[in-house]
Amino acid sequence: MAPTTGTAAGDTATKATTNGSEPAPDLISGGHLVAKALKAEGVDTIFTLCGGHIIDIYDGCVDEGIEVIDVRHEQVAAHAADGYARITGRPGCAVVTAGPGTTDAVTGVANALRAESPMLLIGGQGALTQHKMGSLQDLPHVDMMAPITKFSATVPHTARVADLVSMAFRECYHGAPGPSFLEIPRDVLDAKVPVDKARIPAEGRYRASTRNAGDPADIEKLADLLVHAKKPAILLGSQVWTTRATGPATELVRGLNIPAYMNGAGRGTLPPGDPHHFQLSRRYAFDNADVIVIVGTPFDFRMGYGKRLSPDATVVQIDLDYRTVGKNRDVDLGIVGDAGQVLAAVAEAATGRVDNGAVARKAWLEELQDVEAKAKQKRLPLQHSDASPIHPYRLVHEINEFLTEDSLYIGDGGDIVTFSGQVVQPKAPGHWMDPGPLGTLGVGIPFVLAAKHARPEKEVVALFGDGAFSLTGWDFETLVRFDLPFVGIVGNNSSMNQIRYGQAAKYGLGRERVGNTLGDVPYDEFARMLGGHGEAVRDPADIGPALLRARESGKPSLINVWIDPDVYAPGTMNQTMYK
Repeated sequence: MAPTTGTAAGDTATKATTNGSEPAPDLISGGHLVAKALKAEGVDTIFTLCGGHIIDIYDGCVDEGIEVIDVRHEQVAAHAADGYARITGRPGCAVVTAGPGTTDAVTGVANALRAESPMLLIGGQGALTQHKMGSLQDLPHVDMMAPITKFSATVPHTARVADLVSMAFRECYHGAPGPSFLEIPRDVLDAKVPVDKARIPAEGRYRASTRNAGDPADIEKLADLLVHAKKPAILLGSQVWTTRATGPATELVRGLNIPAYMNGAGRGTLPPGDPHHFQLSRRYAFDNADVIVIVGTPFDFRMGYGKRLSPDATVVQIDLDYRTVGKNRDVDLGIVGDAGQVLAAVAEAATGRVDNGAVARKAWLEELQDVEAKAKQKRLPLQHSDASPIHPYRLVHEINEFLTEDSLYIGDGGDIVTFSGQVVQPKAPGHWMDPGPLGTLGVGIPFVLAAKHARPEKEVVALFGDGAFSLTGWDFETLVRFDLPFVGIVGNNSSMNQIRYGQAAKYGLGRERVGNTLGDVPYDEFARMLGGHGEAVRDPADIGPALLRARESGKPSLINVWIDPDVYAPGTMNQTMYK
């Protein structure tokens, strides 16, 4: 990384000459300043679709050793940047051209906002010298992006390029993480300025740590609440993974003998089989617990806006964002801070007690384990169903059995992914990816791209609804082009079934098929056409062997599984997504 203002910028600077005795100062372009700023942040990859406004960034990335992964649609680039951030813990970066390039990326940025994923979208723009003249692909990008980002700005001068990139990254981590947007006009990006006139923030010196442990008095209060609780429960949400808080979370629940539920990216914090890992008894626990701790999850639709928690329970909420704590539901104690720091501090505050209540809570855990066992037994016949068309529970059961300790699971779809959320259990933290609360379909292929590129040693397994895959599926070719093998499964019912059910319930069977029925697409043939591995499955007994062959193929793969279109997930039938 180049030093700060006043020193040489390294090999990417251009040394000019003059007719005088003194050489002209070293010059550096805007695109190379972008690349230096990305490198300082630890970004080693950008996701992009080319355009004339942005190519100097590519030139800078080549010189700085930053990989350029080009895709077929800008939405894919933005989703991949989101996925990269989730996998690596570093902010992702997508670079797109002006106008339609930037508008195509809007959905990916919006998804990152709701999912609290730190990423930077860089968009091109016409030259400043053509401002308001109607240049090619000119749009008010900054105004459009402002409502769905934490920071949105234009770079006004080449000397400010790296400075504003670092500013955008700083804003990504203000409160809960999220996306930023920078627009760089073409003449600003292509121009060269003397290195000593450009502000180039130094690595590790332009933003502070966000690892706040909360108010010490509140930490003591929470420790006391948990030590004296008879029936506590804790929900470990996405911020547990965002803050890499697996260790402190595990230490707390095991040390105090507290049942833990996990959602979003928090799934996998505890491995399946851990005595404190619970999944199917959450409603019962929230109805009967005396203390409920919600970590890194807002009281949004997934939580019934807070109404799914017993009104008699003492409720504690821990979150990175002050605005989230107490929103939609009153809380007895709110702590703003980093989940890992807070949970570690609470665990420490609870140690050394004569009795931390762990032994007495054994009966509470056994009560919940009984509820879990009954729920599993009730569903087990469907998971082993030999019906044809294939029951969705059988498909997700086979996928769960297929996963290994190194399998990173991605869910992209509506009804079929709702099924999988009840059955598929990642074996380790950071091994579950879904769209998040925006409910965006089409994230699957971009997330596969980011995950397999960032963690090539991991097996990536992705389940798609046929409707979801169709949105971004052409970038299957990108996975083939970059040799990024994965095991893909399409749950194919030729329908947007989550919507279909709602229409049938609201308007009757005569209108259940309006606007939601898809063609019977052989996605296995699509995969083979693009150079991948593809198989079709109609017999449930063939699912497992087909998955193994996909793994062994060493190629991007799609197993096209024909599932029963007239079976719906419980969450779909309850229409919980709209409540």
